[in-house]
Amino acid sequence: MLPVIALVGRPNVGKSTLFNALTGTRDAIVADVPGVTRDRQYGYGRGPIPYVVVDTGGLVENPTGIEAQMRAQTLRAIAEADRLVLITDARSGLTPQDEAVARELRRAGKPVIVAVNKSEGLDPDVVAAEFHALGLGEPLPISASHGEGCRELVERMLEGLEAPPAEEE
Repeated sequence: MLPVIALVGRPNVGKSTLFNALTGTRDAIVADVPGVTRDRQYGYGRGPIPYVVVDTGGLVENPTGIEAQMRAQTLRAIAEADRLVLITDARSGLTPQDEAVARELRRAGKPVIVAVNKSEGLDPDVVAAEFHALGLGEPLPISASHGEGCRELVERMLEGLEAPPAEEE
């Protein structure tokens, strides 16, 4: 079975943009409006070994209505995943919502990589420093829309994983 990587974060941090970058597609709709991604979306990631990447809707605290359904879909993706990528936004900095999502991911007990998106043009050391406070390891500055840091992110996501054995015919 292929490894599954779930992209998780608060609304509008670039999860769908990163999904498109990792899959080499434009399958995920990208907009500057929260709530566009409502269901889990699956794609095949590009990298040294095959893997499945899952785009999720933004996690918010105390969701109601459609947000509660989006949360349920995201929690299902977290449960299915082998590894989690917490996407944050360098432009808006560390927020209480990011901290709430980090707590949720910590409870899942799975490896988490913090990707600090929208880092283009910013000092990577400064960007990463703020997100150390999440306590989830070394944050990785990336720019999904410009492709910066995406190769290193894939390497981190797949570190220690092996390709499944080829099926014999």
